Amino acid sequence: MESAEEYLFEYNGCYFVKNLTTAEYLDTLNDFKIRDSDVFLVTYPKSGTVWTQNILSLIYHEGHRNGSEEADLLDRVPWLEYKFRDIDYVNRTSPRLFSTHLPYYLMPEGLRNGRTKVIYVARNPKDVFVSYYHFTKINIHIKDAQDFEIAMERFLAGKMPANLWIDHIEGWSAHRDDFNIIFLTYEEMKKDLKSCVLKICNFLGKSLAEKEVDKVVDMASFNKMKEDPRANYETMAPDVLDNNKGHFLRKGTIGDWKNILTVAQSERFDSIFKERLEKLPFKFCWDIKDEL
Repeated sequence: MESAEEYLFEYNGCYFVKNLTTAEYLDTLNDFKIRDSDVFLVTYPKSGTVWTQNILSLIYHEGHRNGSEEADLLDRVPWLEYKFRDIDYVNRTSPRLFSTHLPYYLMPEGLRNGRTKVIYVARNPKDVFVSYYHFTKINIHIKDAQDFEIAMERFLAGKMPANLWIDHIEGWSAHRDDFNIIFLTYEEMKKDLKSCVLKICNFLGKSLAEKEVDKVVDMASFNKMKEDPRANYETMAPDVLDNNKGHFLRKGTIGDWKNILTVAQSERFDSIFKERLEKLPFKFCWDIKDEL
């Protein structure tokens, strides 16, 4: 088993996956030219990123809703720090949609203009870890820890892309006044997706007819996404993901950690996160009944 440091590199205090980006490219992001119409989806890894990417794509692209266009999420909502495709961001038509796992301090300076929209989605760290553990099995560039306990301790030490889960949320929360940002949770999206879609539309200033909203909600259901090649990330290059070992979209549920973590392991998470979570200006409801 390789150590985390063998497949990660550190840049300005944050870990990134080797072979997927470079320090030289990350250097250019501070001066990345921001437009007022840009939309940035910010998440910690495995926190509902692809789900929210799909929602944004469906809101903005009628061709996605009506099936007339075949572009996938990697083209519609590309990654800022990982250029999986050769996309010309400079000449890209507005509004541009971006995804990122970056901490607040590595985002382009122009994002602090108070106009560009930022959507932050958070998820229960126990479910995040379980999802990430399975994700390492299919990601070519992230060497999985066969020992679950070792993988968990890496996660709790922040030895992974985007570093420590609570640091990521605290950073964005503490600096929320620097950005035009809303915070959502994976769990509230599972509880009432339509309300969350409407909340996102309102924040973005996007007015959709009721039937269009209903279409977004329907097409953003986990089962629909899992079968949709535009949304399931299985068009990712085979030198990045090995779909023979599993699927990027695995379960999409709440509370799967209860099937995996022991009581002692769950308490270990609480010892790391609980006190700091209670100091955040918003409360998380991790145990919303999964009705979908």
